[in-house]
Amino acid sequence: MATFDDDLRLAHVLADAVERFTLESFRSDDLEVEFKEDGTLVSNADRHTEELLRHQLGRTRPRDVVQGEELPTTGHGNRRWILDPIDGTTNYVRGVPVWATLIGLVVDDEPVVGLVAAPALNRRWWAGTGSGAWTGRSLSRAKRISVSDTSRIEHASLSFAELNSWLDHPRRDGFLRLAARCWRTRAYGDFWSHVLVAEGAVDLAIEPALAVHDMAALAPIVTEAGGRFTDLEGTDGPFGSSGVSSNGHLHDGILSLLHDGLTSEDERPHRP
Repeated sequence: MATFDDDLRLAHVLADAVERFTLESFRSDDLEVEFKEDGTLVSNADRHTEELLRHQLGRTRPRDVVQGEELPTTGHGNRRWILDPIDGTTNYVRGVPVWATLIGLVVDDEPVVGLVAAPALNRRWWAGTGSGAWTGRSLSRAKRISVSDTSRIEHASLSFAELNSWLDHPRRDGFLRLAARCWRTRAYGDFWSHVLVAEGAVDLAIEPALAVHDMAALAPIVTEAGGRFTDLEGTDGPFGSSGVSSNGHLHDGILSLLHDGLTSEDERPHRP
């Protein structure tokens, strides 16, 4: 099996290269924020962070494809770096310390490396195919992580995206049924939900609307920790438009509850 240790080390170097800037800009008076066309927030820190990451990749992996949230895709080939410079921008601009830089590598359409760097939490999570999943402050200060062994939904802890994202979703009723069945529910949101699944602190996490840059780094971390990462349809990997991560034992039951609760167009509430 091919190993990706060099790429994983590079992912840490990339995270190191932007960490000082993202921390200095966090809660800074110089932060500039605007709305994108899709209604989400973007800051000058998001754009500059992605530029820094791309500059480093241009020097170290000039032949690789680079795909990010804020700037056009560059390069050609079977190796693709997928970047989310600041996942959790709303938290970032409001002064909430739950945000991270996400760095993923996809080779031949398979996610093989993922790193989540959350400097305001003083934590990183990372994984490479065949090398397990880890957390810590750096490669030299790390511990291996694994998912929980919870096998019943009634004993499970669920993390989800904000409730409003489910109100007019076709699987609203299924989501509410799932939440009602779980032992505990919390909306940690963004990257944090899924890395908590990977380290066994949460049993399942679900978000109804995500892009590939939100998920490419998360999928290998969850799967190398022994879990499963799919979209709402059950397709493995980070290439759908939604994300479901679990310890694996619960996954089929989660998807079944979500599909059993399919809501028709006429039954969905219409928000102003």
